[in-house]
Amino acid sequence: MEIIIIHRYYNMRRRFLLIFLLHISIFTPLFAQGHERWQYSDVIRGEVFIDFEQMYAGHISEEYPLSADNAGKLALEEIAMLFSAMVHGWSFHYDVGERARNIAEKLEITPLGTIKWGDPQLIVTETEIRDMALRVWADYHLNESQQRRMQVWRTGMIKNAQATGYGPSYLEEYPGWLAVKKMALEDSARAALRSALRGSERNRPKEVTGFISLASFPRYYIDSGRWSVFARFRVEITEIIPFAAY
Repeated sequence: MEIIIIHRYYNMRRRFLLIFLLHISIFTPLFAQGHERWQYSDVIRGEVFIDFEQMYAGHISEEYPLSADNAGKLALEEIAMLFSAMVHGWSFHYDVGERARNIAEKLEITPLGTIKWGDPQLIVTETEIRDMALRVWADYHLNESQQRRMQVWRTGMIKNAQATGYGPSYLEEYPGWLAVKKMALEDSARAALRSALRGSERNRPKEVTGFISLASFPRYYIDSGRWSVFARFRVEITEIIPFAAY
């Protein structure tokens, strides 16, 4: 099933109003039981905002302002990226770094799976245009294997971590809306890992490997002209290498 982007705001509202009302009628009991109960259902959901007038680090998007059609495509790409990070997550290798030893801090992450924006399990439930931005709510209906994967992310030796990350304040070339937001999200993951290790390790390790996933959709905002994002993560650490090993 192909997700259809509706060109005009009023058409978008008419198309999704029935779906949204049905969604509310079915899942209201889950909301009433609180956020954590919702997260344990077979549906996860999130919201993104796409600016029609995109400007970042001195760069303006090729199309300015964006058409509703292209803004909708960007929204679906971002939603798919965030659902991928929630369901599949990433493996990571983190060099913690230490200035006194001239060791740089570095995080390398690798996606463990991808959800495409044309996935029939991804359903847009509400859209709105407000303050020169497109707001989109979407649900992702988990199949049985994905439900089991989500359960793993919430059990065992999984740690909770959260932090604010930042995108670059200067770019020679603009890599695109989604690429810049990925940079900010990865920086948030780095800061969350560093914070989690401070709380659990008496001595700063040299390297850490493991797995990390988004716990929910992050909150993006512009701070001093650059993307900032507050995100919550779930972390599984599989190996810690201390400085004493070198």
